[in-house]
Amino acid sequence: MQIQDLDPRVKEMYEGVKDVLKSYRSGKLPKAFKIIPNLKNWEQILYITDPSSWSAAAMYQATRIFASNLKEKMAQRFYNLVLLPRIRDDLAEYKRLNFHLYQALRKSLFKPGGFMKGILLPLLESGNCTLREAIIIGSVIARNSIPILHSSAAILKIAEMDYTGANSIFLRILLDKKYALPYRVVDACVFHFLRFERDTRELPVLWHQAFLTFVQRYKADISSEQRDALLELLKKAKPPRNYT
Repeated sequence: MQIQDLDPRVKEMYEGVKDVLKSYRSGKLPKAFKIIPNLKNWEQILYITDPSSWSAAAMYQATRIFASNLKEKMAQRFYNLVLLPRIRDDLAEYKRLNFHLYQALRKSLFKPGGFMKGILLPLLESGNCTLREAIIIGSVIARNSIPILHSSAAILKIAEMDYTGANSIFLRILLDKKYALPYRVVDACVFHFLRFERDTRELPVLWHQAFLTFVQRYKADISSEQRDALLELLKKAKPPRNYT
């Protein structure tokens, strides 16, 4: 169904909802908006309301409604297509995250699989996640409880990615949650760090912080061969001179 196939009255009603969401600060949302998650063509209807124009307070309320009422995969799409771009735009423009948008991020963890697949991994896979984005979004992960299944899958994915400072920040934060990780995930982390054995660069502080966190938390879960290999790596991977 295309936008033009919609009943003109429905289209007109949701264009009215768009105007409400642009200037929304607090109070009740239109009932027509609250039922969007229950509609088969919810994405199409959402498009009419123009999410990029919503106020930050409206984005929080929308995330609360969608996180509660959409299935995981649908929530993932909402997070990826609506919430993540707004978060990134806000940070790029203001260098800090609006309070309501930060609360929206926290609320999105209600669907942890959707959060990981719709926000965290696409952000890192973009290859241009800034350190500011990583620190702020990472703080949401650090301060909230996330089931081990979803965090393990995220650690596994990040461990397989090429190095970036942002990747190291998220890896450190997830490792610092002290999960009893499956051996497969621990092994992936070992191999992630060992990939830097032949790296001739002075490895950044963020890499060393993630490495230190991993060793502190999981030294009892690695084999003696892995421990020896990591010790050899440590001899070669000297921290930067300004590392304190």
